[in-house]
Amino acid sequence: MTILLLAGSPSAPSRSTRLLHHVGEKLATLGHRYSRLDVRDLPGQALIRADFNDPAIKAALAQVEAASAVVVATPVYKAAYSGALKAFLDLLPQFGLTNKLVLPLATGGSQSHMLALDYALRPVLSSLGPRHVLPSIYATEAQVLWSEQDGLVLDAPIVARVQEGVDQLSSSLLALHKAAAEVFLDVPFSQVRCSV
Repeated sequence: MTILLLAGSPSAPSRSTRLLHHVGEKLATLGHRYSRLDVRDLPGQALIRADFNDPAIKAALAQVEAASAVVVATPVYKAAYSGALKAFLDLLPQFGLTNKLVLPLATGGSQSHMLALDYALRPVLSSLGPRHVLPSIYATEAQVLWSEQDGLVLDAPIVARVQEGVDQLSSSLLALHKAAAEVFLDVPFSQVRCSV
């Protein structure tokens, strides 16, 4: 089971992408594998024109399809998630997140933008048919600091929210994996009965 870290920021470096990678590292310490997809790395013309024949777009859509869970990160601009992320989500099939777990992350200038996750992003993610959209994690710019010397420094409440989100995603993935494994149990040869 793999996790896709989907970065929706149009700029690099970005607070939301750094927070996303931090979540990925936390998941890796729990034994989960993940891959990364930065929407800003996709060809702009192909993204805007919804060119499904573009190799990079095909590869990106395949990454989403192959993932068991998607952690989506975006900056909040004008009370909405990024246009780059919207352009990519518009490329997904109608039920492009079917049976997947989704953890939304966002960063913004102030607490005033916090509701953008629940009123703008969550409905779009939910419409794509995921198994479950976990509680969102929102951080202000003041709560996600970066310096070359110290690296990423998160405010204490964000550290707690991130840990809670990581734990919830991890336990949900393990429960899915266990349920999938129980569907096909091995049967010892001595218990196989044949009739002729």
